[in-house]
Amino acid sequence: MPSFKVRAASVGMTAFLLGRAKDACLNRQTCKFNLQVVLLFFYNDLVMSETSFEAEVLEFAQAVGLLVRCARAAATSNELSWTETAVLNRLAREGPATTAELARAQGMRPQSMRTIVASLEGLGMVARRAHATDGRQVNLELTEKGKAEQKSSTDAKRTWLAQGMGKLSAEERETMFATGRLMRRLVEGGQ
Repeated sequence: MPSFKVRAASVGMTAFLLGRAKDACLNRQTCKFNLQVVLLFFYNDLVMSETSFEAEVLEFAQAVGLLVRCARAAATSNELSWTETAVLNRLAREGPATTAELARAQGMRPQSMRTIVASLEGLGMVARRAHATDGRQVNLELTEKGKAEQKSSTDAKRTWLAQGMGKLSAEERETMFATGRLMRRLVEGGQ
């Protein structure tokens, strides 16, 4: 959907052209032709605005995706996959969790998450602990090695981003920071 400013500009331009067409009307045929031209211009302007808006949204989404991939690549250890790193981040951020909770958080099937958890457990990054309230369940939590790996990964991402943003002008950095605030508002508004 195009922004309000784009629509307002289109409506304003159409009103201006309608006024000019009315002034130029010498007979009904010319007036009819001028009105058709104005309406065609208005329709094309809206279609072009919507197409342009959609293209801008797509380009923005691709840029955000590229930024995320580059940050992940900067933080990737040779030891862990992206999903394993995401599990470590989830455990560091929200504390102990069951395999099912981790699977839901990652949008995976529990069977697939069990494989990830087994790998992390084998590397000494997570440990199993009895669930506090349900004896049938087991919580997974970070070990000291897992905490160190997660912190190292997070620090690498932040360092990469800070170095990249350090190359921007002060005005560009402020634009990036404002964009970050808008993106947070967009995400929080959608939940």
